[in-house]
Amino acid sequence: MDRKRFCQLAGSAVLLTAATSLFPHKKILKYAYCKPVKSSDFKFSYEKYRLNLQHTWTTSGSSSDFRDIVIVKIEKDGVTGIGEAAPSKRYNETADSVLSFIKKSESLISQSDLWQFHELNENLNKISDGEYAAKTALDTAILDWVTKKLNIPLYKYFGLDKNKTPITSFSIGIDKPDIVRQKVKEAADYPLLKIKVGYPEDKEMIDAVRSVTNKTIRVDANEGWKIKEEAVEKINWLASQGVEFVEQPMPANMLEEMKWVKKRVKIPLIADENVKTARDIPSLVGAYDGINIKLMKCGGIQEALRMIALARSLNLKIMVGCMIESSLAITAMAHLTPLVDYADLDGNLLISNDPFKSGVKVEKGKLILPDEAGLGVK
Repeated sequence: MDRKRFCQLAGSAVLLTAATSLFPHKKILKYAYCKPVKSSDFKFSYEKYRLNLQHTWTTSGSSSDFRDIVIVKIEKDGVTGIGEAAPSKRYNETADSVLSFIKKSESLISQSDLWQFHELNENLNKISDGEYAAKTALDTAILDWVTKKLNIPLYKYFGLDKNKTPITSFSIGIDKPDIVRQKVKEAADYPLLKIKVGYPEDKEMIDAVRSVTNKTIRVDANEGWKIKEEAVEKINWLASQGVEFVEQPMPANMLEEMKWVKKRVKIPLIADENVKTARDIPSLVGAYDGINIKLMKCGGIQEALRMIALARSLNLKIMVGCMIESSLAITAMAHLTPLVDYADLDGNLLISNDPFKSGVKVEKGKLILPDEAGLGVK
């Protein structure tokens, strides 16, 4: 049997076993990688899963007791890569729209070489605009598969130091003062808190927090303030209450007003709804001091890395955040945290039925990355 013929047939387990008697072991490994071979054991599955919240989750824009996510599994060559989509109504995405996009992508993925994940990601983006949560699930599952095949953790694949992860904040949703105080007490193990504001009773919300803790707090207005003078007044008052920074004070379509606000406040401003992908970042210079990157907004790990690099080049601070997600998606983003300034990766800590019991851990707020191959989530 010549080398060309062997490469054509190497995908067959029977022929590969028989070939051990024809070729030295080292040559078999060399020949097996000389040409991508499509596997006959490819499996692709996806299912909806409902995450139940420990407390009703309320922001200036919505309130809910559960969130629906979609779990994706890509199995090939005996290795399974997993990913998660946690869609947001803010971006006109639902679990059903995620399922629809994933179904459209099945043929492309089944016919692609997963090792060529850059090109595969580009082709997924061509299927349709938007549906970033679905694209995140697929991108994550593919990179989980690749790094499992290489038998290394994802962070190590990107050359990152797992000891340089930041402290994550723990989020407190909008609620009545007595419930807010209860939530803050329940978060005793977390040294950083992120408080949701953006409604008329903002002062009562912060007063309730400050009545039970002097911890450093961050604030997220979720586009809640519609008048620029109000935003300036509230941000400067928050600065007097020991707030580290304010996230998305005004609606995303009020970028010029944000430039006016930025010149008149005393603490940093972080863009959230104003930034989805890398293409949004340049326009934020002069309006914000940093950006909040979320996998579900940007479309996956590959795009998040592009955003980090671009933001750094523009001297913007980098925060990574999340939706209400399971440990799967939280862990995926956590692998990139050695590259960032701030982390708000607590979506899995807010739910009562996380389907995954492994992955990133949190010890006194510190993100502890897993050492297992891939994402390290089972």
